Amino acid sequence: MPDLPRPQHNRLLAALPLESQKRLFNHLELVSLPLGKVMYESGETMRYVYFPTDSIISLLYVMESGASAEISVVGNEGLVGIALFMGGESTPSRAIVQSGGQAYRLPGQRLKDEFNRHGEMLVLMLRYTQSLITQMAQTAVCNRHHSIDQQLCRWLLLSLDRLPNNKVTMTQELIANMLGVRREGVTEAAGKLQKLGVIEYRRGHITVLDRPRLEQLSCECYAVVKKESDRLLSYHTHLDVAALLVPSI
Repeated sequence: MPDLPRPQHNRLLAALPLESQKRLFNHLELVSLPLGKVMYESGETMRYVYFPTDSIISLLYVMESGASAEISVVGNEGLVGIALFMGGESTPSRAIVQSGGQAYRLPGQRLKDEFNRHGEMLVLMLRYTQSLITQMAQTAVCNRHHSIDQQLCRWLLLSLDRLPNNKVTMTQELIANMLGVRREGVTEAAGKLQKLGVIEYRRGHITVLDRPRLEQLSCECYAVVKKESDRLLSYHTHLDVAALLVPSI
């Protein structure tokens, strides 16, 4: 039986000061997030924030017609629910599980109480929010100016950065919904990558075989987001709280 993920498997939780970890970790609840689960809908008041460990959550905007497009992805580098500590309590986006796994759930009030201490967590959350805004802005530019082929490469790379291996489980129909394009366009783009030996695609399972080549084929948008995230989120992991209870020898 595989080991359960620990809170420190989320980079934000791992970077919290030890005092914050001691205050918050007892209130964390490990939850399973199956592929396709809707975590919240547009306009819903949020009660919890989620810190993914090995899952990926996609934030989507949905039009009246039902058409949708992804504005950002969240994995083990961040959290879902920034509206809670930004004061909005809700958001016009939808959050849906893009890659199944687990996450730690924390009551929103606990997060707000810690945020309002105006300590290290406030700075950490604001820096993460800035990185998320960068990803959203770059995604909007990418969707407007770059080809479906390039968008698919960017999307795959962002997903890989948040997964423990080189495998992405996602149907072409769902990818098309994420990118806001027709399924036929995704099929053609994925076929090109497969012919080049960059990916292998079988029944909703994508295996990236040549990441360096995938990065070459992507537009500059992935590199811009990656560079800014690395700059803002150069976390320093703190010791496990449990380790504090072990007497030194």
